[in-house]
Amino acid sequence: MKKSTKIMLITISIVLVLFIALASILGAVFGEKIKAANSIEKLNDGLYYMEYEGDYGFEQFLSKGGAENQADLVNYLVFFMSGGFVELEKEEVSFDFGCSTLTTKSSDSSYVMGRNFDYTGANPRAMIIHTKPENGYESYSTTWLDFLGFGEDFVPESMKDRYMSLASVYVPLDGINEKGLCVADLINGDDELTSQNTDKVDVTTTTAIRLLLDKAANVDEAITLLKQYDMHSDIGRSHHLSICDSSGRSVVVEYIDNEMIITDTPVVTNHYLSEGEKFGIGNEESHKCYAKLMEKSEDTLSREDMAKCMSDVSYENETQWSVVYDIENLELDFYFRRQFDNPLTFTVENK
Repeated sequence: MKKSTKIMLITISIVLVLFIALASILGAVFGEKIKAANSIEKLNDGLYYMEYEGDYGFEQFLSKGGAENQADLVNYLVFFMSGGFVELEKEEVSFDFGCSTLTTKSSDSSYVMGRNFDYTGANPRAMIIHTKPENGYESYSTTWLDFLGFGEDFVPESMKDRYMSLASVYVPLDGINEKGLCVADLINGDDELTSQNTDKVDVTTTTAIRLLLDKAANVDEAITLLKQYDMHSDIGRSHHLSICDSSGRSVVVEYIDNEMIITDTPVVTNHYLSEGEKFGIGNEESHKCYAKLMEKSEDTLSREDMAKCMSDVSYENETQWSVVYDIENLELDFYFRRQFDNPLTFTVENK
Protein backbone atom coordinates (compact mmCIF):
# COMPACT_ATOMS: atom_id res chain seq x y z
CA MET A 1 0.00 0.00 0.00
CA LYS A 2 1.24 3.50 -0.77
CA LYS A 3 0.27 6.62 1.10
CA SER A 4 1.55 10.16 0.73
CA THR A 5 2.85 11.36 4.08
CA LYS A 6 5.11 14.01 5.58
CA ILE A 7 8.36 13.69 7.45
CA MET A 8 10.47 16.33 9.12
CA LEU A 9 13.92 16.86 7.59
CA ILE A 10 16.79 17.71 9.89
CA THR A 11 19.72 19.74 8.57
CA ILE A 12 22.72 19.67 10.88
CA SER A 13 24.87 22.81 10.78
CA ILE A 14 28.58 23.02 10.05
CA VAL A 15 29.13 23.07 13.82
CA LEU A 16 28.81 19.29 13.74
CA VAL A 17 31.93 19.01 11.59
CA LEU A 18 33.91 20.87 14.22
CA PHE A 19 32.36 18.81 16.98
CA ILE A 20 33.33 15.54 15.28
CA ALA A 21 36.93 16.72 15.07
CA LEU A 22 36.83 17.45 18.80
CA ALA A 23 35.13 14.13 19.55
CA SER A 24 37.87 12.30 17.68
CA ILE A 25 40.41 13.85 20.01
CA LEU A 26 38.36 13.06 23.12
CA GLY A 27 38.27 9.34 22.43
CA ALA A 28 37.92 8.43 26.08
CA VAL A 29 34.60 10.29 26.21
CA PHE A 30 33.27 9.62 22.73
CA GLY A 31 35.06 6.36 22.00
CA GLU A 32 31.96 4.17 21.61
CA LYS A 33 30.33 6.67 19.27
CA ILE A 34 33.44 7.06 17.14
CA LYS A 35 33.92 3.29 17.04
CA ALA A 36 30.31 2.82 15.87
CA ALA A 37 30.71 5.51 13.21
CA ASN A 38 33.93 3.91 12.00
CA SER A 39 32.22 0.49 11.81
CA ILE A 40 29.95 1.64 8.97
CA GLU A 41 30.68 -0.14 5.74
CA LYS A 42 29.08 -0.10 2.33
CA LEU A 43 27.59 -3.49 1.42
CA ASN A 44 26.01 -2.53 -1.89
CA ASP A 45 25.04 0.62 -3.75
CA GLY A 46 22.66 2.27 -1.30
CA LEU A 47 23.09 -0.34 1.45
CA TYR A 48 25.21 0.11 4.58
CA TYR A 49 25.99 -1.77 7.80
CA MET A 50 26.75 -0.39 11.27
CA GLU A 51 27.65 -2.04 14.56
CA TYR A 52 27.08 -0.18 17.82
CA GLU A 53 28.33 -1.84 20.99
CA GLY A 54 27.91 -0.08 24.31
CA ASP A 55 25.79 2.83 25.50
CA TYR A 56 23.86 4.58 22.74
CA GLY A 57 21.91 6.68 25.21
CA PHE A 58 18.56 4.92 25.08
CA GLU A 59 18.24 4.48 28.84
CA GLN A 60 18.96 8.19 29.24
CA PHE A 61 16.43 8.98 26.51
CA LEU A 62 13.71 7.18 28.47
CA SER A 63 14.79 8.68 31.79
CA LYS A 64 14.42 12.17 30.29
CA GLY A 65 10.81 11.41 29.35
CA GLY A 66 11.27 10.01 25.83
CA ALA A 67 9.79 11.87 22.87
CA GLU A 68 6.29 12.85 21.78
CA ASN A 69 7.35 13.70 18.23
CA GLN A 70 10.26 13.87 15.83
CA ALA A 71 11.35 17.28 17.08
CA ASP A 72 11.70 15.93 20.63
CA LEU A 73 13.71 12.97 19.35
CA VAL A 74 15.95 15.22 17.28
CA ASN A 75 16.62 17.44 20.26
CA TYR A 76 17.62 14.47 22.37
CA LEU A 77 19.86 13.01 19.66
CA VAL A 78 21.62 16.36 19.28
CA PHE A 79 22.15 16.44 23.04
CA PHE A 80 23.47 12.87 23.10
CA MET A 81 25.77 13.10 20.09
CA SER A 82 27.07 16.63 20.48
CA GLY A 83 26.41 17.85 24.00
CA GLY A 84 24.05 20.50 22.65
CA PHE A 85 26.46 22.38 20.40
CA VAL A 86 24.51 21.86 17.17
CA GLU A 87 21.85 24.10 15.64
CA LEU A 88 18.87 22.63 13.79
CA GLU A 89 16.78 23.66 10.81
CA LYS A 90 13.63 21.79 9.85
CA GLU A 91 11.65 21.27 6.66
CA GLU A 92 9.32 18.61 5.25
CA VAL A 93 9.37 16.14 2.39
CA SER A 94 6.71 13.69 1.20
CA PHE A 95 7.17 9.94 0.75
CA ASP A 96 5.11 6.79 0.20
CA PHE A 97 5.51 3.39 1.82
CA GLY A 98 3.71 0.23 2.86
CA CYS A 99 4.75 -3.24 4.01
CA SER A 100 3.78 -6.84 4.76
CA THR A 101 4.73 -9.59 7.23
CA LEU A 102 4.09 -13.33 7.50
CA THR A 103 4.95 -15.67 10.38
CA THR A 104 4.82 -19.47 9.93
CA LYS A 105 6.41 -22.65 11.18
CA SER A 106 9.78 -23.49 9.72
CA SER A 107 9.88 -26.92 11.38
CA ASP A 108 7.96 -28.73 14.10
CA SER A 109 9.60 -26.60 16.79
CA SER A 110 10.68 -23.33 15.21
CA TYR A 111 9.28 -20.38 13.30
CA VAL A 112 10.25 -17.93 10.61
CA MET A 113 9.05 -14.39 9.88
CA GLY A 114 9.15 -12.69 6.50
CA ARG A 115 8.88 -8.95 5.95
CA ASN A 116 8.77 -6.63 2.94
CA PHE A 117 9.49 -2.94 3.25
CA ASP A 118 7.83 -1.11 0.35
CA TYR A 119 8.76 2.50 -0.28
CA THR A 120 8.49 4.66 -3.39
CA GLY A 121 11.78 6.46 -3.75
CA ALA A 122 14.36 6.95 -6.48
CA ASN A 123 17.38 7.07 -4.17
CA PRO A 124 17.66 3.77 -2.26
CA ARG A 125 19.59 4.09 0.99
CA ALA A 126 19.14 1.48 3.69
CA MET A 127 21.16 0.47 6.74
CA ILE A 128 21.44 -2.77 8.70
CA ILE A 129 22.16 -1.98 12.35
CA HIS A 130 23.76 -4.45 14.76
CA THR A 131 23.41 -3.28 18.36
CA LYS A 132 24.92 -4.68 21.55
CA PRO A 133 23.65 -2.44 24.34
CA GLU A 134 25.11 -2.41 27.83
CA ASN A 135 21.73 -3.07 29.44
CA GLY A 136 19.65 -4.85 26.83
CA TYR A 137 19.46 -7.58 24.24
CA GLU A 138 21.67 -7.81 21.20
CA SER A 139 19.70 -7.26 18.00
CA TYR A 140 19.76 -6.65 14.28
CA SER A 141 17.45 -4.04 12.80
CA THR A 142 17.02 -2.16 9.54
CA THR A 143 16.19 1.41 8.65
CA TRP A 144 15.65 3.61 5.61
CA LEU A 145 18.16 6.44 5.73
CA ASP A 146 15.76 8.99 4.25
CA PHE A 147 13.85 8.75 7.53
CA LEU A 148 16.79 10.24 9.41
CA GLY A 149 15.98 13.49 7.62
CA PHE A 150 19.50 14.49 6.60
CA GLY A 151 18.58 15.38 3.02
CA GLU A 152 18.58 13.76 -0.40
CA ASP A 153 22.37 13.80 -0.79
CA PHE A 154 23.13 12.15 2.54
CA VAL A 155 25.27 9.00 2.40
CA PRO A 156 27.18 7.66 5.43
CA GLU A 157 30.62 7.67 3.84
CA SER A 158 32.40 10.77 5.10
CA MET A 159 33.23 10.84 8.81
CA LYS A 160 30.67 13.59 9.37
CA ASP A 161 27.89 11.57 7.75
CA ARG A 162 28.93 8.34 9.44
CA TYR A 163 28.73 10.07 12.80
CA MET A 164 25.30 11.50 11.97
CA SER A 165 24.18 7.96 11.09
CA LEU A 166 24.34 7.01 14.77
CA ALA A 167 20.80 8.41 14.88
CA SER A 168 19.66 5.34 12.93
CA VAL A 169 19.75 3.32 16.17
CA TYR A 170 16.60 5.25 17.18
CA VAL A 171 14.78 4.70 13.87
CA PRO A 172 14.51 0.90 13.39
CA LEU A 173 11.72 -0.25 11.10
CA ASP A 174 12.05 -3.97 11.79
CA GLY A 175 14.38 -6.31 13.65
CA ILE A 176 15.13 -9.44 15.70
CA ASN A 177 16.80 -9.72 19.10
CA GLU A 178 18.77 -12.47 20.84
CA LYS A 179 15.61 -13.90 22.44
CA GLY A 180 13.95 -14.39 19.06
CA LEU A 181 11.51 -11.47 19.34
CA CYS A 182 10.76 -9.96 15.93
CA VAL A 183 9.11 -6.57 15.41
CA ALA A 184 8.13 -4.67 12.26
CA ASP A 185 6.48 -1.31 11.65
CA LEU A 186 3.76 -1.11 8.99
CA ILE A 187 1.61 1.81 7.90
CA ASN A 188 -2.05 1.23 8.78
CA GLY A 189 -5.16 1.95 6.76
CA ASP A 190 -5.94 5.63 7.48
CA ASP A 191 -4.48 8.88 8.81
CA GLU A 192 -5.57 8.57 12.45
CA LEU A 193 -2.71 9.72 14.65
CA THR A 194 -1.93 8.08 17.95
CA SER A 195 -1.07 10.54 20.70
CA GLN A 196 -1.61 9.07 24.14
CA ASN A 197 -1.46 11.71 26.85
CA THR A 198 -0.98 10.44 30.38
CA ASP A 199 1.89 10.79 32.83
CA LYS A 200 3.81 7.89 31.26
CA VAL A 201 7.10 8.24 29.40
CA ASP A 202 6.57 9.02 25.71
CA VAL A 203 7.76 6.95 22.75
CA THR A 204 7.33 7.33 19.02
CA THR A 205 6.70 4.40 16.68
CA THR A 206 10.35 3.75 15.91
CA THR A 207 11.67 4.37 19.42
CA ALA A 208 9.04 1.86 20.62
CA ILE A 209 10.62 -0.71 18.30
CA ARG A 210 14.04 0.06 19.79
CA LEU A 211 12.51 -0.37 23.26
CA LEU A 212 11.10 -3.79 22.37
CA LEU A 213 14.26 -5.06 20.69
CA ASP A 214 16.36 -3.98 23.67
CA LYS A 215 14.03 -5.09 26.47
CA ALA A 216 11.38 -7.66 25.43
CA ALA A 217 12.03 -11.42 25.22
CA ASN A 218 8.60 -12.43 23.90
CA VAL A 219 5.21 -11.12 22.79
CA ASP A 220 3.78 -10.97 26.31
CA GLU A 221 6.72 -8.89 27.54
CA ALA A 222 6.41 -6.65 24.49
CA ILE A 223 2.75 -5.97 25.20
CA THR A 224 3.45 -5.32 28.87
CA LEU A 225 6.21 -2.88 27.97
CA LEU A 226 4.10 -0.96 25.46
CA LYS A 227 1.37 -0.51 28.06
CA GLN A 228 3.88 1.31 30.25
CA TYR A 229 4.48 4.09 27.68
CA ASP A 230 2.48 6.74 25.84
CA MET A 231 2.62 6.01 22.10
CA HIS A 232 2.87 8.77 19.47
CA SER A 233 2.69 8.27 15.71
CA ASP A 234 5.73 8.97 13.59
CA ILE A 235 5.49 10.86 10.25
CA GLY A 236 1.88 11.96 10.64
CA ARG A 237 0.34 8.55 9.87
CA SER A 238 -1.30 5.63 11.60
CA HIS A 239 0.94 2.63 12.24
CA HIS A 240 0.60 -0.88 13.53
CA LEU A 241 3.31 -3.19 14.84
CA SER A 242 3.71 -6.81 13.81
CA ILE A 243 5.34 -8.79 16.65
CA CYS A 244 6.20 -12.49 16.94
CA ASP A 245 8.41 -14.65 19.16
CA SER A 246 10.09 -18.04 19.49
CA SER A 247 6.85 -19.70 20.67
CA GLY A 248 5.24 -18.89 17.34
CA ARG A 249 2.80 -16.36 18.75
CA SER A 250 2.23 -13.57 16.23
CA VAL A 251 0.20 -10.44 16.93
CA VAL A 252 -0.53 -7.01 15.55
CA VAL A 253 -0.61 -4.04 17.92
CA GLU A 254 -2.98 -1.30 16.74
CA TYR A 255 -4.08 2.00 18.27
CA ILE A 256 -7.69 3.14 17.82
CA ASP A 257 -8.87 6.29 19.59
CA ASN A 258 -5.56 6.12 21.49
CA GLU A 259 -6.41 2.68 22.87
CA MET A 260 -3.95 -0.15 22.29
CA ILE A 261 -5.60 -3.26 20.85
CA ILE A 262 -3.91 -6.66 20.41
CA THR A 263 -5.01 -9.09 17.70
CA ASP A 264 -3.45 -12.51 17.09
CA THR A 265 -2.67 -12.91 13.39
CA PRO A 266 0.06 -14.55 11.28
CA VAL A 267 -0.23 -11.89 8.55
CA VAL A 268 -0.10 -8.10 8.68
CA THR A 269 -0.32 -5.74 5.72
CA ASN A 270 -1.73 -2.20 5.62
CA HIS A 271 -5.31 -2.37 6.82
CA TYR A 272 -6.88 -2.62 10.27
CA LEU A 273 -7.19 -6.11 11.73
CA SER A 274 -8.83 -5.26 15.07
CA GLU A 275 -12.47 -6.23 15.35
CA GLY A 276 -14.77 -3.22 15.42
CA GLU A 277 -15.77 -0.28 13.26
CA LYS A 278 -12.31 0.09 11.70
CA PHE A 279 -11.86 -3.55 10.78
CA GLY A 280 -10.67 -3.84 7.18
CA ILE A 281 -10.06 -0.13 6.58
CA GLY A 282 -7.28 0.08 4.01
CA ASN A 283 -6.92 -0.09 0.25
CA GLU A 284 -7.65 -2.96 -2.13
CA GLU A 285 -3.98 -3.80 -2.71
CA SER A 286 -3.47 -4.36 1.01
CA HIS A 287 -6.35 -6.84 1.10
CA LYS A 288 -5.03 -8.70 -1.95
CA CYS A 289 -1.59 -9.03 -0.39
CA TYR A 290 -3.13 -10.17 2.90
CA ALA A 291 -5.20 -12.85 1.19
CA LYS A 292 -2.21 -14.17 -0.75
CA LEU A 293 -0.07 -14.44 2.39
CA MET A 294 -2.88 -16.01 4.42
CA GLU A 295 -2.91 -18.88 1.93
CA LYS A 296 0.60 -19.72 3.17
CA SER A 297 0.05 -19.08 6.87
CA GLU A 298 -0.65 -22.73 7.77
CA ASP A 299 2.29 -24.07 5.77
CA THR A 300 5.67 -25.09 7.10
CA LEU A 301 8.14 -22.89 5.26
CA SER A 302 11.91 -22.97 5.03
CA ARG A 303 13.81 -19.70 4.84
CA GLU A 304 13.97 -20.11 1.07
CA ASP A 305 10.21 -20.78 0.96
CA MET A 306 9.55 -17.64 2.98
CA ALA A 307 11.75 -15.60 0.66
CA LYS A 308 9.65 -16.89 -2.24
CA CYS A 309 6.47 -15.76 -0.43
CA MET A 310 7.95 -12.30 0.07
CA SER A 311 8.99 -12.21 -3.57
CA ASP A 312 5.44 -13.06 -4.65
CA VAL A 313 4.04 -9.99 -2.86
CA SER A 314 6.92 -7.63 -3.69
CA TYR A 315 6.74 -4.71 -6.11
CA GLU A 316 9.20 -3.64 -8.75
CA ASN A 317 10.77 -0.26 -7.90
CA GLU A 318 8.94 -0.24 -4.55
CA THR A 319 10.11 -3.15 -2.40
CA GLN A 320 13.34 -1.74 -1.03
CA TRP A 321 14.16 -4.78 1.06
CA SER A 322 12.82 -8.12 2.14
CA VAL A 323 14.09 -9.92 5.22
CA VAL A 324 13.55 -13.43 6.52
CA TYR A 325 14.04 -13.89 10.26
CA ASP A 326 14.97 -17.42 11.39
CA ILE A 327 13.73 -17.29 14.98
CA GLU A 328 15.21 -20.65 16.04
CA ASN A 329 18.72 -20.05 14.70
CA LEU A 330 18.65 -16.28 15.33
CA GLU A 331 19.70 -15.52 11.79
CA LEU A 332 18.35 -13.21 9.14
CA ASP A 333 18.54 -13.26 5.35
CA PHE A 334 18.40 -9.74 3.93
CA TYR A 335 17.42 -9.18 0.29
CA PHE A 336 18.05 -5.68 -1.03
CA ARG A 337 15.80 -4.33 -3.78
CA ARG A 338 14.35 -7.72 -4.77
CA GLN A 339 17.72 -9.44 -5.25
CA PHE A 340 16.21 -12.74 -4.15
CA ASP A 341 19.13 -14.72 -5.52
CA ASN A 342 21.62 -12.78 -3.40
CA PRO A 343 20.82 -12.86 0.34
CA LEU A 344 23.05 -11.26 2.94
CA THR A 345 23.00 -13.45 6.05
CA PHE A 346 23.66 -12.22 9.60
CA THR A 347 23.71 -14.13 12.88
CA VAL A 348 22.95 -12.88 16.39
CA GLU A 349 26.10 -13.73 18.29
CA ASN A 350 24.73 -13.93 21.83
CA LYS A 351 22.78 -17.17 21.39
